[in-house]
Amino acid sequence: MLQTPPATKNLIIINIIMYLAMIATERWGIDLSNMLGLHFLYASNFHVYQLVTYMFMHANLTHIFFNMFTLWMFGRVVESALGQRRFVWLYLICGLGAGLSQEMAQMASYYIQGLGNYQVITDGVTRMSMDSYLDTWTTVGASGACYGVLIAYGMLFPNERVLLLIPPIPMKAKYMVIAFICIDLLSAFGASGDGVAHFAHLGGALVGWLVMLYLRRKDQERNSGFTSWEEYRPQRESMSQRLKRRWEDRKTSAHTWTDRSQQPTETTQEEINHILDKIKQSGYDSLTEEEKNKLFNARK
Repeated sequence: MLQTPPATKNLIIINIIMYLAMIATERWGIDLSNMLGLHFLYASNFHVYQLVTYMFMHANLTHIFFNMFTLWMFGRVVESALGQRRFVWLYLICGLGAGLSQEMAQMASYYIQGLGNYQVITDGVTRMSMDSYLDTWTTVGASGACYGVLIAYGMLFPNERVLLLIPPIPMKAKYMVIAFICIDLLSAFGASGDGVAHFAHLGGALVGWLVMLYLRRKDQERNSGFTSWEEYRPQRESMSQRLKRRWEDRKTSAHTWTDRSQQPTETTQEEINHILDKIKQSGYDSLTEEEKNKLFNARK
């Protein structure tokens, strides 16, 4: 994960560690997925902390691979545009929103099916108590948080072309996001029975959209000197402004420069602007190693 921003890299590492811990503790009869996964509100094993811990648990290798690949592919670009702290909050808030959305969907299913009137439920083969049945309503995975990151990428770089993994076709980011949302909508209200928490995906996407709109408004208020903004491009200018303010702070600080070649100049700011424009036009992967280093060093 060379040149991966710290927050994205650390989130991936945490998820991998939790997955390995889940596998390792199974040998001692400890079910971390059951302990830390998100259970239904009325289930006997529901705990509030599960709204956070569930997003770091995964069902199997395929599940964690696709989630972490999505986080790595889009998270490193979004983090470079938003900044480390904003990105972490985006990820966690979207994960929390996804969990709450899944809880509301399960609550609706509970009342629509009238499960509160049953003491025992049967699937035609086995019979179990209602409490035991509700305990099986468990949600795990970072998909909801990753959907929020995906939405942020689509709003920041709507015309960026992305090569999908499955199917392997190029598509503009805004169309990719719309396609994913439509697929989840159809699956959520259809009788797919695929075991995927589609409402969690949709909840994470919705919260990601709201968070980005909030950040856009905050940046517009802070950068009121701008007379026009491109649609869904709130961060490019704000990032430049943040970098400019940092250079100005260094120039006006009490520190005495002994080597004038180390002092930030207008040329350095122009280089940063050029790198940001290049990300907009060709994507983060088009940067050279030298340009990536300049961008990361400028954000320190």
